[in-house]
Amino acid sequence: MEKQFDIVRLFREVVNPQKDEVITFLVDHPNDDVKSNAAWHERRKMAEEWHAGIVDLCREIGAKLKPIVSFPATGANNADLPDKGEADGKKVSIKKILKKTNVCFALTEYSATAPLTAFTRKYSRLRVASLPGVNRGMEQTGLAADYTQVAQMVRVLAARLDRAESAHAVFSTGHECTFDLRFRKSDPDDGYLHADKRGIRVINLPSGEACIVPYEGERPREPSRTAGQIPVQLTGDVAVLKVKANRIVGVEATSPAAHELVQELMADRARQNIAELGLGCNPLAVVSGNVLEDEKVGFHWAYGRSDHLGGVVGPEQFSDPEKVLHQDIVYARGCPITISKLTLKYSDKTEETIIENGEYTVFDS
Repeated sequence: MEKQFDIVRLFREVVNPQKDEVITFLVDHPNDDVKSNAAWHERRKMAEEWHAGIVDLCREIGAKLKPIVSFPATGANNADLPDKGEADGKKVSIKKILKKTNVCFALTEYSATAPLTAFTRKYSRLRVASLPGVNRGMEQTGLAADYTQVAQMVRVLAARLDRAESAHAVFSTGHECTFDLRFRKSDPDDGYLHADKRGIRVINLPSGEACIVPYEGERPREPSRTAGQIPVQLTGDVAVLKVKANRIVGVEATSPAAHELVQELMADRARQNIAELGLGCNPLAVVSGNVLEDEKVGFHWAYGRSDHLGGVVGPEQFSDPEKVLHQDIVYARGCPITISKLTLKYSDKTEETIIENGEYTVFDS
């Protein structure tokens, strides 16, 4: 199923752009508060190359390819975007640009998935591919996958999450946590971004995961049942997060890295929210330390903002816009900590183990 990367093929398969559709590329750039790095610089070059690579395609089908829009980096994953950016050396309103856009490709250093999802709710014709942290290596791994097969695998997992009332995870460290999945629907990130896409009109690229927001306890007299212990690998240490009622209520660890994690979590109460349970399933994705692709390999969860995935914690729940955050942590094969077993419990009282020793049990080999 492996294919050589081709930006035109990717656009045709994933986006299927149509006549008169407007296509916009977004990138973020360093500023006084956020310094550049080599990978970020290379990503902006990738955006330029991809943009140039679809000029002929857009001309052939009659789509309108707009100049690349660059905006000052937010400095935090899923923080709200600034009002202004630049295109062709001129100041532009990001809101006005997106209002007139059908297809947006965002190749950014800091994830813009959540704020861009909010824009798709305002503008019914806008659909978004978000690629935070994308790099050239992914052109030969997750981005080169057969997205027809990826979509099929995502559907298998999404259907199970939709049926499940809870997911019980046993980590390779021996720690256990139960995620409450009541009152929620999954969000399939299947690499499909055609104009007729239903539900949330946003995907990540590379794609390939079924995710769901655990119940966050917003119903009166109905607390969340998400509870347990979640291990997190840090530099030279493993921190153990204590979870109760879908919130991180404590951290066990003493290293400097653990202290930094505590500071990040305690910077805002909304960051302590368990915001996602994800099941990555892109067969060509690899674990490399880049969350964008790592999470497409297997199990992951996230804390902080959840509204862009169907939850109830959004920017208004944070004390300051600068503290808005959605952070994923991955336990796929190749990570220091993995999943020994993941068992779904369904409303009919049956159970199904879908991950055993880090591998899915629900797919044919």
